[in-house]
Amino acid sequence: MTTLENRTVLVTGAAGGIGGEIVRQLVAAGADVIAADATPESLEAITAATGARALAFDLRSEEAVRAAIEGLDLYGVVNCAGWGGLVQPTTEADIDIFDTVMSINTRGTLLVTKYATREMIRLGRGGAIVNISSQAGLVALLGHVSYGASKAAVDSITRVSALELGRYGIRVNAVNPTVVMTPMSASYWGQPEIEEPFLAAMPLGRWATEADIAAPVVFLLGDGASMITGVSLPIDGGYTSV
Repeated sequence: MTTLENRTVLVTGAAGGIGGEIVRQLVAAGADVIAADATPESLEAITAATGARALAFDLRSEEAVRAAIEGLDLYGVVNCAGWGGLVQPTTEADIDIFDTVMSINTRGTLLVTKYATREMIRLGRGGAIVNISSQAGLVALLGHVSYGASKAAVDSITRVSALELGRYGIRVNAVNPTVVMTPMSASYWGQPEIEEPFLAAMPLGRWATEADIAAPVVFLLGDGASMITGVSLPIDGGYTSV
């Protein structure tokens, strides 16, 4: 079992389904978790349930990110905050939606990584970062031009960060999940004409759960993954491999 005893890990997007499950599994592994999201109110449920520390800041403001993270003694980071935008064909892509998706998913990941790694380097103890990307960053999905672009960029940030930070003993990896069937996801992916052919093309033939995503994240943060960096790991039931 992965142990992260007495290691402080910052998790953004902690109020969401995947982020909350990551917080729960990290706490179970012994980590001192800082649960981050946009507002204190959004964090009340997960911090009450787990004992994680709450940290609210605006991911889209560089000054807010810097002020929130500067001075934290961090071992690890999970960049989980994200927004799916709208499913739209390229010919109808809303550029304001594109800009918002990029500002949260890509720019936010870079900002948190920028300031968190400064603190990790200051401590001189190494550490690990896991970015929550998507299968949409690896393969083309209809209507996902904005979301897919944002997550492909996250994968690139992952590789460049791994290259640059290895000298400090800091590992950087990404996980690329398939759909977790939340009520929000169901509005698109739950449509029979979308769901049935997609699952038929997936070797495991089922949607992911929050726990399916969280467990590999915890592994990648731990010592059992000490020689793994720069990887974008599909958690997609084999969809992107066929």
